[in-house]
Amino acid sequence: MIRVILPVHLRTLANVGKEVTVSVESPVTQRSVLDAVERDYPMLLGTMRDRRTGQRRPLVRFFACEEDLSNASPDDLLPDRVVKGEEPFMVVGAMAGG
Repeated sequence: MIRVILPVHLRTLANVGKEVTVSVESPVTQRSVLDAVERDYPMLLGTMRDRRTGQRRPLVRFFACEEDLSNASPDDLLPDRVVKGEEPFMVVGAMAGG
């Protein structure tokens, strides 16, 4: 099970707590985790990624093990600590402006 932490606005939309868990088959990548979140919580479809292109939304960032994975390939493997459930995959709503 992969632990995923969602920002407040997505938690409200999905009616869940701060953290959700999703089942993901190997290989565990950003794409497979987000696919699982959208599968289990269909109301989140299109909120983290564009539904047509699959690209990350501009004001959404992804983190794992204190690393910003937002600009990494969605098909890169996630760190082992995330795969083992020791660390969460975090979806963060970025703030614009200064």
